[in-house]
Amino acid sequence: MTPFDAAIVHSSPNAQRPALVDGFGRKVTYLRVSVTDRCDLRCVYCMAERMTFLPKAEVLSLEELDQVSTAFIEMGVKKLRLTGGEPLVRKGFLELVAGLARHLKTGALDELTLTTNGTHLAQYAADLAALGVRRVNVSLDTLDADLFGRLTRGGRLDQVLEGIEAAQAAGLAVKINTVALASDNAAELPSLIQWAHGRDMAITLIETMPLGETGEDRTDQFLSLQAVRRELESYWTLTELDMTTGGPARYVRVEETGGRLGLITPLTHNFCESCNRVRLTCTGTLHTCLGREDASDLRAVMRGGASSDELKAAIRLAIDGKPQGHDFHIERGSAPALARHMSTTGG
Repeated sequence: MTPFDAAIVHSSPNAQRPALVDGFGRKVTYLRVSVTDRCDLRCVYCMAERMTFLPKAEVLSLEELDQVSTAFIEMGVKKLRLTGGEPLVRKGFLELVAGLARHLKTGALDELTLTTNGTHLAQYAADLAALGVRRVNVSLDTLDADLFGRLTRGGRLDQVLEGIEAAQAAGLAVKINTVALASDNAAELPSLIQWAHGRDMAITLIETMPLGETGEDRTDQFLSLQAVRRELESYWTLTELDMTTGGPARYVRVEETGGRLGLITPLTHNFCESCNRVRLTCTGTLHTCLGREDASDLRAVMRGGASSDELKAAIRLAIDGKPQGHDFHIERGSAPALARHMSTTGG
């Protein structure tokens, strides 16, 4: 019996193995799905200015995205985050959300959410809320319009701010994601935190990650969040919070603002021991670790006519091989730790 055959046996209804548990005993309950590699912005730390995007035939159809997401949910995934690229530029995106929302109604899925750059939120926020989305993450690195335009290579800050307002008006909880950049927004981080907390939004700071060739040297942009935290603690009181939203952030409360601050530190303090998530690219490639070149081709499985059990077997085989941890590093003049862009990995 091959490992794949064995996985099929284990995935059968009689095998009584509903949970997705990797070889290190970590239960996988969180799936991030990239629905497209395309984006209407070109953030300097995320992708190259002139990107070559994937042909349509290589990208999973809406039906395939639903099929594979449903398989994960039936195997115990409780949180599903839709990402990109920019998910709201995917044609038919609301149809996909509407279909997946059936799992919220049955209770099989606890949360369906998305990460967005916010440029299209004003148009879609009300529809997302009506379909069952309760919160969104918005990527925003600065409140300076000129700097925003430079970091995104042409984006408009006012579009994003309008989208955030529309999301809150629709009843969506908004969390801001900010990549800490030593040469650009380091001095602005305290005011960004105050701005977010003043509008009843949590904010998470993220260390820049060495993923993909962007045409920029990110060595000089790396900013340790340990150093940022030390600075913040020189004038604010940060209280540790024993909470998680299912992702890698460690949270504190800023007592002076009353708001929540998350810190994601893949380089200075990895979060692998509690990792409960995997990522699916828009081409159907499953990555069980953000920081390693592991890959399982689920598109080939689906397009090869696999049954539901066979698809689940392929998923379980991939989860069994999930590595213990990543080994990100960032050194002056070094190439990216991984060749794949963040926009293709799924946030």
